[in-house]
Amino acid sequence: MIATPINERLRSSDPGVRRIAVLDLPYSDEEDDIVPLLVTALADPDASVRLEAARAIEGYEEPEALRALVPLLKDADPEVRRAAATTLAELKEPASAPHLLPYLSDDEASVRAAALHAIRALRVDAAFEPAMDALRDADAAVRREAVSVLGYLKKPEAIGALTNAAAHDPDQEVRRIAIGALGYASEVSIQPTLSRVLADPAWQVREEAATTMGKLGLALGVPDLVRVMDDEFWQVRVKAARSLGKLKAKPAVPALCAALQHPMSNLRKEAVIALGEIGDTRAIAHLELALKDVDSDVRKLSKLALTTIQLNGGAS
Repeated sequence: MIATPINERLRSSDPGVRRIAVLDLPYSDEEDDIVPLLVTALADPDASVRLEAARAIEGYEEPEALRALVPLLKDADPEVRRAAATTLAELKEPASAPHLLPYLSDDEASVRAAALHAIRALRVDAAFEPAMDALRDADAAVRREAVSVLGYLKKPEAIGALTNAAAHDPDQEVRRIAIGALGYASEVSIQPTLSRVLADPAWQVREEAATTMGKLGLALGVPDLVRVMDDEFWQVRVKAARSLGKLKAKPAVPALCAALQHPMSNLRKEAVIALGEIGDTRAIAHLELALKDVDSDVRKLSKLALTTIQLNGGAS
């Protein structure tokens, strides 16, 4: 039986047939026709066909593909809008920026969010002011994408706004993303905010704050990170232990040694690693006990930490 050509299947009255044809396009031998056929599929009356076309076109950077993809940010189907935004973000094609910018001020919040998502990886300066304005948007999804854009741009002028979002935004995901976005900052002035959000009601926010404090090397935050070693969520303690190790925080040794008794092995591993990085001889007896831990990784890491401390002479 002779297979029906893809271009004919794309003209079928059955949307299911057209959808499968789109899925087959990337494997077609007709390379010169793939992009024009995908562009046609992006305008298909059926949302499932447009969705697959928006996903499939990710591998093609031709200008006509970008021009056809951008309008889908206003598609009636939310899944199609998300797919278009994701594909544009993955393409990271600077040529799409001028087409995306007008959508940053669209009347519909979902369109603004999709456009911000698509433009963030492009790191275009023209997105800075719209993203700053979007931090005041009533829609939390828009604000989430705005802080991501500002994190990608890494402009010092955004630090104040991101710090405010990290501490005060009513949406916990905005707060969490804003804290992560501050990971590029070099200003010690953000340390009080990070210490404050280590007490945020949402554990995911506290976890991000603990990570960022270590990433930035903020030694002034060590007392707060030590307190976080008593957090009710072990995930937060893991990130605090990791940061305390990076900061070589000797005041954290007792709390890290206590963590070696925690039932969660992931926390015990991080505590062992941190103690090895800190290199304090007070940890030796605790690490020797950890050589008998039920988790083989904890045992291996404890042996390595002990070797490190002994080779470096330790410090008390």
